[in-house]
Amino acid sequence: MRLTFRQVRYFVAVADSGQVSSAGASIGIAQSAITEAIKALEEELGVKLFERRSKGLALTQEGHQFLSHARRILSTVSDAAQALRSASRKTSGTIRVGVTYTVIGYFIAAHLARFQRAFPNVTVEVVEYERPKIERELTKGTLDLAVMLVSNLQNPDLIDSRVLVASPRQLWLPPNHSFMRRRDIALADVALEPYVMLTCDESEKTTMRYWQAAGLAPKILLRTSSIEAVRSLVAHGSGVAILSDIVFRQWSLEGDRLEARPLVDKIPSMDIGLAWPKLHALSPPAQAFFDFYLSEMRRQD
Repeated sequence: MRLTFRQVRYFVAVADSGQVSSAGASIGIAQSAITEAIKALEEELGVKLFERRSKGLALTQEGHQFLSHARRILSTVSDAAQALRSASRKTSGTIRVGVTYTVIGYFIAAHLARFQRAFPNVTVEVVEYERPKIERELTKGTLDLAVMLVSNLQNPDLIDSRVLVASPRQLWLPPNHSFMRRRDIALADVALEPYVMLTCDESEKTTMRYWQAAGLAPKILLRTSSIEAVRSLVAHGSGVAILSDIVFRQWSLEGDRLEARPLVDKIPSMDIGLAWPKLHALSPPAQAFFDFYLSEMRRQD
């Protein structure tokens, strides 16, 4: 059964007011959205919940039966939310979180803002370091956690990690490239094209691993640490690149379009995750940060 919390909330609002228009006004939702949600709920349950009358809507016998269950659902969710809010207010302290270049530019901002709203008494100090320094600071205990490319970690005996998102890598092309007319594109085909190599966050080292595993090498046009530069060069038709979907944007800063296409070869994903020291237990605010990020990723699945 795919009953949703939104359907239950709208149902109770209509049951309480007896009119879709009044229910919509009370919860700030368009009448059409409420009507569609109630219709979907009735189809899911296989019963009619309301009867239309001259002065509005009246609950059917099945509607009355479902209403008591619906109120318990709303009450349980409200109690759970209140408990979480109370817990979040009690959690306080400061945590230091290391991040790498790609993470701070393309991944952390929205999640960090939501964490700070949920845990107003936790101060998060975010510092940008390269991967080797993050590992050193984690093992020394001067960083509580890190959000980084965990596939590059070099000290698994000292640092634990958890993947949050595995972002596929695809071929970036200008929209008029001849590859756009092909169904299958292989790494061997890309080897014949001028290649723009991104160097930040050990990107070149990661890139060369899968090229070498395939017995191939890219024809490097130039190297740059700027993702925006890669985007502009590809969009202008100067070369191609293979990069993660997380950093893909369809327009360059100059307003030129670019496209992304999958390759038939098995290209490893870019794995962004949490890293923390094995020898230091997480403090309560650090544990809250850890749990929050895992919850954020599950919510987006």
